[in-house]
Amino acid sequence: MPASTPEFLRTPDERFGALPEYPFIPHYVESLPGFSGLRMHYLDEGPRDAGNLFLCLHGQPTWSYLYRRMIPALLGSGARVVVPDFFGFGRSDKPVDEAWYTFTRHRDSLQAFVRALELRNITLVCQDWGGILGLTLPMDDPQRFTRLLVMNTVLATGKQSLGAGFDAWRAWVNANPDLRVGALMKRSCRHLTEAEAAAYDAPFPDRRFKAGARRFPNLVCDHPDADGAEASRAAARWWRDQWQGQAFMAIGMQDTVIPPPAMHSLQRLIRNCPPPLELAEAGHFVQEWGDEVARVALSHYG
Repeated sequence: MPASTPEFLRTPDERFGALPEYPFIPHYVESLPGFSGLRMHYLDEGPRDAGNLFLCLHGQPTWSYLYRRMIPALLGSGARVVVPDFFGFGRSDKPVDEAWYTFTRHRDSLQAFVRALELRNITLVCQDWGGILGLTLPMDDPQRFTRLLVMNTVLATGKQSLGAGFDAWRAWVNANPDLRVGALMKRSCRHLTEAEAAAYDAPFPDRRFKAGARRFPNLVCDHPDADGAEASRAAARWWRDQWQGQAFMAIGMQDTVIPPPAMHSLQRLIRNCPPPLELAEAGHFVQEWGDEVARVALSHYG
């Protein structure tokens, strides 16, 4: 490996065989600028010349599997759908040193991915860290982004407390480094089958593969000088004052980590964001109710 490449693990392909409701072909981009030697996985479905492109960004501790319920409806609109796995997640490479994972490094990798694939006419679809990071991207490339579909997430500006729910989640992750992802997802989304819960475990054969997943709660900008806080504050101003596109919000009303009041605050911040779709039964992982979200969002966009 090149000297600049961190030590990493690559989940064996056989871990991803026959996942329920996930018939999608894997794609990879190698050595993005600034990430020599690392391979990022992504889904790329639908016509390459589609008029609209949905860029779907997952959070912690999930991966592109989270979007399996939304992708069919989005494709049905004639759009292209691109779903990357962050480094440390899914089928992407997983540096083993937790210190390698920073807000800026994750943000830079997403920005490099969008530019390397020359993505345009983007509807940004984001939740959790997909929004914490993803909502900071359009201000640097506004010509690429036309619409927003945002689910339970925040802009972590470092100016406000993230609340008792988040504090409890961070403490739990720090106390449970093995982070049994499938069991966690099944507790949060009780409709999941055992096979679906196992699909969330697929990227992580053992705890060595979970450095990125463990690290995320400690990267949230909880003070003004935190890495990423300045970019998040700039993004908040941009969404309030400069965003020109359409927006749609869906809220999982049972979320205790990013609860509805935080989402309503975000809705008031985003220019042109109408009253949200409130999903009474949904929790933090709104995409698990994503067929309804996609259908209503598409109707809203017209």
